[in-house]
Amino acid sequence: MANILTILRMIMAVIAIEFLFSGRADLCIASAFITLFVIILDGLDGYVARAYNETSEFGSVFDIIGDRVVENLYWIAFAVIGWVPVWVPMVVVSRGIITDGLRSIALSQGYTAFGASTMMQNKICHFLTASRFSRALYGAAKSLVFLFLIIAYIPNLEYFNGMSINAFVRFAYIQPYLITIADILVYVTVLMCIIRGVPVLIESRRFINNDKKQV
Repeated sequence: MANILTILRMIMAVIAIEFLFSGRADLCIASAFITLFVIILDGLDGYVARAYNETSEFGSVFDIIGDRVVENLYWIAFAVIGWVPVWVPMVVVSRGIITDGLRSIALSQGYTAFGASTMMQNKICHFLTASRFSRALYGAAKSLVFLFLIIAYIPNLEYFNGMSINAFVRFAYIQPYLITIADILVYVTVLMCIIRGVPVLIESRRFINNDKKQV
């Protein structure tokens, strides 16, 4: 069930992003709601896995795959549209490839990214990367920035052709503030992405050394 929710989350993310490129007001607004649903599923799949005792190494890896697919799709789409600088997805995607590659070495030695068999043995590294608080905080930051970007930039895509003048003026008045908040969230989220990746680099050294010894 948890893996099905992860698959559904990826499918819904694709639909939400496709709606962003439609040029229609109703579909763009629907994209925001679908994104919210994707966010809910992100927290629900882990809960379901624990509740139904479906936790496994594959489930842990597959959950990370789902996270990577979803966040990379959104960041790349936002860069294509022009809502974020192109370096943002470059940093996020590169960080994901590096950390996941190093985690695969740890997995081959019986350690997972999170959970009871986590590779994060150092307390500080564990807190920054593998703790539920850190994961929840990073997930919340991504959720907020994705929603804020969609809501803040809607008028720029001429989605509001059917909106009344007064309503459009009121939204246009607060739009600069929404964009500012969205931009701040982008930088904060990318910084968190980098910070949470550094402990993986630190902890992976012993697994790389063990791998060399085995060779």
